[in-house]
Amino acid sequence: QFQLAESGGGLVQAGGSLRLSCVASGRAFSPYTMGWFRQAPGKEREFVAAITWSTGTMYYADSVRGRFTISRNSALNTVSLQMNRLSPEDTAVYYCEASLSPTGAPAYWGQGTQVTVSS
Repeated sequence: QFQLAESGGGLVQAGGSLRLSCVASGRAFSPYTMGWFRQAPGKEREFVAAITWSTGTMYYADSVRGRFTISRNSALNTVSLQMNRLSPEDTAVYYCEASLSPTGAPAYWGQGTQVTVSS
């Protein structure tokens, strides 16, 4: 059993930056991928970014490519999301997730952290 804990959310003005972090705990933690989803009010949860744990291959949603950067630290079991040039459309609860299979289907979720971008 693994637990994921996010941090780094907050309120920022449009054009600003935030960095989210997620720490994983649990014995022999070895996910296939880790990543981030987000859910805005009244909308479905959507994929944001993911990174393959072993190779560091990164994947991004079209809406964030070029603005967001995902990274990992295998030694510390952490994954981070650097978010630049934020816009009000990025306002959402951001969830860290871990997948145990190549399908990328999330197996574990964090509790979420709120990101609010004011115009």
